[in-house]
Amino acid sequence: MSLRHAILGFLSATPLSGYDLRKAMDASVQHFWPADQAQIYRTLARLVADGLVDVQEVDGDTRQRKLHFATAAGLAELDDWLRTIHPVEASREPFLIKMFFGGRIGAADVCALLLARRGEAEVLRATFQGIAASIPESGDLNTVLRRATLLSGLRYVEAEILWIDETLEALK
Repeated sequence: MSLRHAILGFLSATPLSGYDLRKAMDASVQHFWPADQAQIYRTLARLVADGLVDVQEVDGDTRQRKLHFATAAGLAELDDWLRTIHPVEASREPFLIKMFFGGRIGAADVCALLLARRGEAEVLRATFQGIAASIPESGDLNTVLRRATLLSGLRYVEAEILWIDETLEALK
């Protein structure tokens, strides 16, 4: 997935300033597609240059804001991307490299790493459970898909906790 498609997705719903786009991303997709402010603004500039996003300046309370909105070409690119099947992307997981070579530091240190990771996963699981409680189990297509996306993250974290517990048991 590219950041450009994530941005086009947000702009397909409503025009946003770069600042508001960052806030919307932080409030929704940050757990699986993080982006910092500089990345967002660089990508917005490329989308404007490519004719996929237009900018409209509007007067705000204290300053002028630039609202970005998807053009017809931007919406068409987003729709094409949404309909295209992409192969699963290879991911890099530094923690698994540590586990792979962890025999060098001994079982006690590996267990400490696993317990620390489990604590982080528990916090993330609680976060996802809290968000899930705020999303209705049924509704329009967007609601159902947003909940399904969240549940994917929740299931991933639950699987990691199970794996950690099994690994800790094997190290006893």
